[in-house]
Amino acid sequence: MGRGSYELGLGLSEEHRALAESVRAFAERVISPDEVRAALESTTEDKFPAFWPALVGQDLLGLAVPEELGGQGGGLLTLAVALEALGRTVAPGPFAATALTGAVLAAADAKAGVELLPGLLDGSRTGAVALDGAFRAEAASGGYLLTGSADAVLGARGADVLIIPAEVDGTRRWLAVDAGLVVVQPQDSIDLLRGSARIQADGVRVDAERVLGDLDEARVRSIAAVVLGAEALGGMSWCVSTATEYAKTRVQFGRPIGQFQAVKHKCANMGIALEKARAVVWDAASALDAGDETADFAADIAAVVVPDAAVQVAQDCIQVHGGIGFTWEHDAHLYYRRALAVRGVLGTRDDRVERVARQASAGVVRHVEPELPAEAETLRVPVRSALAAVAAIDDEDDQLVALGDGGWVQPHLPKPYGRGAAPLEQIVIAQEIAAAGIAMPQLLMGGWAVQAVVGHGTERQKQDLVVPTLRGELVWCQLFSEPGAGSDLASLTTKAVKVDGGWKVTGQKIWTTVAQFADWAMLIARTDPDKPKHEGITYFVLDMATPGVTVRPLREMTGSALFNEVFLDDVFVPDENVVGAVNDGWHVARTTLAGERVALSQKMEAYATDKDLLAFARGRELGAVGRYRFGGLIAESQAIDLIGARIVLGQLAGSDVSTTSSVGKLLAMGLGQSISEFVVAELGQAGVVAVPGQPSDKAMEQLIAGRATTIYGGTTEVQLNVIAERMLGLPRD
Repeated sequence: MGRGSYELGLGLSEEHRALAESVRAFAERVISPDEVRAALESTTEDKFPAFWPALVGQDLLGLAVPEELGGQGGGLLTLAVALEALGRTVAPGPFAATALTGAVLAAADAKAGVELLPGLLDGSRTGAVALDGAFRAEAASGGYLLTGSADAVLGARGADVLIIPAEVDGTRRWLAVDAGLVVVQPQDSIDLLRGSARIQADGVRVDAERVLGDLDEARVRSIAAVVLGAEALGGMSWCVSTATEYAKTRVQFGRPIGQFQAVKHKCANMGIALEKARAVVWDAASALDAGDETADFAADIAAVVVPDAAVQVAQDCIQVHGGIGFTWEHDAHLYYRRALAVRGVLGTRDDRVERVARQASAGVVRHVEPELPAEAETLRVPVRSALAAVAAIDDEDDQLVALGDGGWVQPHLPKPYGRGAAPLEQIVIAQEIAAAGIAMPQLLMGGWAVQAVVGHGTERQKQDLVVPTLRGELVWCQLFSEPGAGSDLASLTTKAVKVDGGWKVTGQKIWTTVAQFADWAMLIARTDPDKPKHEGITYFVLDMATPGVTVRPLREMTGSALFNEVFLDDVFVPDENVVGAVNDGWHVARTTLAGERVALSQKMEAYATDKDLLAFARGRELGAVGRYRFGGLIAESQAIDLIGARIVLGQLAGSDVSTTSSVGKLLAMGLGQSISEFVVAELGQAGVVAVPGQPSDKAMEQLIAGRATTIYGGTTEVQLNVIAERMLGLPRD
């Protein structure tokens, strides 16, 4: 099976990618489907599966444990990378539970860890962590007497070491207990490959040294969210790739089912869910490794996003397979069971969402700022110095000229129009422009025009059009969409007929933003009707003052007229305004320069964002349902920001991030709608009429205006098709 971009995995560094490939190759070689099936059909559960010695030999159990405690010192992110690769095999056995136990002991930095970690790291002993339970520990001579119980403790069946929460002197603490001292009662689990058990203690003596310091409940839950979430990512990855491959090859009604839009969209949404889940697990692991004060908030967001996504993706995998997916012989149900079990261990969604809502309401914010390599500071010194001179210019027009001529507006462009800036320098420039408080020109559609003209235009076009555009002197519109060719631009019917010295263009364009104010337009028209629809199209630049151009504003739902329809009646376009080669306009319209621009945000700031959501919710009494929706929206918003950060880091690493970028844009399109819908619903009457002292006008405006976000720039449905075809490799319809 070929590897799609969705299979690149959790890690972004070269070392992490190498680790993921190594672990994945090992798992595919050693943890065979036959071994998994043998474990499934076995009437007894062996403590160690047959592949355990080989797995232990990979030295993965100690990845998150510091070197001074006998581990590899890679941190939770490194462990998560390995767990995702292993998770694709839905392996039986105690690996995840034992790795979680080791990570918790390492985080506690207690004497118990020094005693217990060696056996856990060399695989001779196994462990389990009870995330919930009703235990109390009463002080006794030299220790405590432990009483209580916990159900559904993952990996407890056969474990040697148990990490148990208990009330100690009125405080929730964690104790490391030898399993032989308590009653471990196996429980039937929905996960048939990995045993869970009930733990019961009745006055069991625990030495004081086994109390794990000041390790709090939030941190243990955070570590569990990363460890179990990373394993769930592996299952999700298997489900996405398996469903996709089946959709490519399963033929119904004379064609692969992957051509049917319903199946295509289901698979695309599976891939999107995987990217979201990866982003939040990556962030939580990174935050915990860095000791960030918002690490538990990041982990709580992961706990909201990942478990439910894993269950949904597994369900969709079964659905795509149809009847075969419901059979015992197919492995899909094993991944579904694993996802359900992990979700249950991490607690109810209500509890998980409430933790996010509570922290967000209290002002906890996790700023997403990609960690840049050391060479960024070398780039920063000259950039800051040059921008200081620009910032010192008092006249606004002169400052815009300096920005344009200095290559600061589109720094990814080649000199002299940009600065030929690689992704890292682009990020530094953006940071320094913000720090200097410099107001940049809003190019709008001009940004796309500049990209096309610099990449494919003549020197005269570049001087006459690119330079003044970068100075903020020209406004552009885009004459692409037509009444019969919206998202399907290649079906355009606007004609350009060759005449002396140029072309006569006739046709109608629609949904043209700011056409009534534009000086110039990007125009695509059909110049050879005999060629296939993606060929025979030419890209022009059009002076909007040309005779024959009629602009008619379209009044929108909002009452304003941002969009327009444009009529072209025998409009003369000179030959010198052809960009690129005649009949090669589709290529010009679709391609970008090799120096790709770094997208620093996926959010649509013109519409409702998380800033609006937080401003609305803070200090406001939300009911139970409102808090639930609020917490979910915060988690969704954070996931989108994190996808953007991963895109930036991927670009810095030289990876192809085009499909991941499409995922981020698709999610961002719907976020503003969801936020404004939430605000209006919570306002009640004040959401539909203007009420003094309430954000009524803004809420109503954002709600109505936001309906456009999932339509223009390619509808949600078209974007899902693009993601399914380009990211997952599903066949075009």
